[in-house]
Amino acid sequence: MMRVAFVGGGNMASAMIAGLLRQDVAATNITVIEHNEVARARLQREFGVQVSAVMDAVILAVDVIVLAVKPQQIPEVAAILSSLLTTQVVVSIAAGVKLDKLSAWLGGYATVVRAMPNTPAMVGAGVTALFAPAAVVAHQREQASAVLAAAGSVVWLDDEALMDAVTAVSGSGPAYVFLFMEAMQQAGVGLGLTADIARQLTLETFLGAAKLAASSTEDVTQLRARVTSKGGTTEQAILTMQAQAVPEAIVAAVNAAAQRSKTLGEA
Repeated sequence: MMRVAFVGGGNMASAMIAGLLRQDVAATNITVIEHNEVARARLQREFGVQVSAVMDAVILAVDVIVLAVKPQQIPEVAAILSSLLTTQVVVSIAAGVKLDKLSAWLGGYATVVRAMPNTPAMVGAGVTALFAPAAVVAHQREQASAVLAAAGSVVWLDDEALMDAVTAVSGSGPAYVFLFMEAMQQAGVGLGLTADIARQLTLETFLGAAKLAASSTEDVTQLRARVTSKGGTTEQAILTMQAQAVPEAIVAAVNAAAQRSKTLGEA
């Protein structure tokens, strides 16, 4: 049975822990290193996992170590961790931290995986992109996949540079969706709906549309065309958005996010 240690016990770590437990990974095979006493108590109470305030060789005698701390904390954590590594797979979910830097901070340790999850992981509906160098062998990739897949789906990249695109599309993507939801709810209220009804209609529409797209063999462009009747209400809305350059604005926004991700990664 795979053993996993999380360094940091925040929302993303909690999402993965909950998912692993749902997949029948024993709580005794999960350890969380968390310096905050209140957080440690919460993790132990909610999940029944092992908790510790410190890293040592006994605690980290695991298969996978997930670095679930803020990017600025990675160098300090890596400095402590470097002397405790043997054969573990180290998975970093810290945004913008490239594997060459992480490996250097770990004293040249090469069995490292970079992951970019997104916030829907907190409800088991996330998507995570992963990249690993050649030093990470097949069964170690499978172990990394299993941990991240506990909170949603996973995709593997063959080029770490694509992480900037992933960050822009799926990492930041939920915020774009929320912004669209805000606008739809605002429009609904402006048209006379109550705030509660406007919210429900918006949320259910997004949920339903996503489920329909996910279950269909058709591209989203085809799905959009299928519900856009000539001369109808949907066509009028789409034409208005196109006239306002909404599609172009979305593409520009995603490109800006990717460029910012690249800039932060080079800092």
